[in-house]
Amino acid sequence: KNDIALLKIDVGDQLPYIPFSNSDNVKIGEWVLAVGNPYNLTSTVTAGIVSAKGRDLQGNQDVDSFIQTDAAVNPGNSGGALVNTRGELVGINTAISSRTGSYVGYSFAVPSNIAKKIIDDILEFGKVQEAVIGFSVKNIEENIEGVRIAKFQDESLGPKA
Repeated sequence: KNDIALLKIDVGDQLPYIPFSNSDNVKIGEWVLAVGNPYNLTSTVTAGIVSAKGRDLQGNQDVDSFIQTDAAVNPGNSGGALVNTRGELVGINTAISSRTGSYVGYSFAVPSNIAKKIIDDILEFGKVQEAVIGFSVKNIEENIEGVRIAKFQDESLGPKA
């Protein structure tokens, strides 16, 4: 549900890899490159800048801290690397937001720090470890401070309304 997979590949020699950057240190305005295979065009690279950090993608409840960039991400770029000018991974390309329906707009990437945590969790626990507070909330009304508890979850019984 985080749009990240970990593959185990048995090979004789170790494959080359890209170093992870600390995505918390990515700056707004920093140049990035989106790598992928859009439209089956292998080894395609597009350039852009980091437009924002900590973006929420509507409809995605699992990651709420996307890196936003104007580097083109088209079908086939998802899962590709978003790298800085030092060749370090800053994110994994995930989606594009476009008001026109065409693939022109802002692109979003899962930050490398979140990807690293997911990978480390899968390696250590076999699944992603998630913090659970035990309930979910809804806003009560506009102009009223506070929240309403919408659901309570008892781990042994599952979610309750």
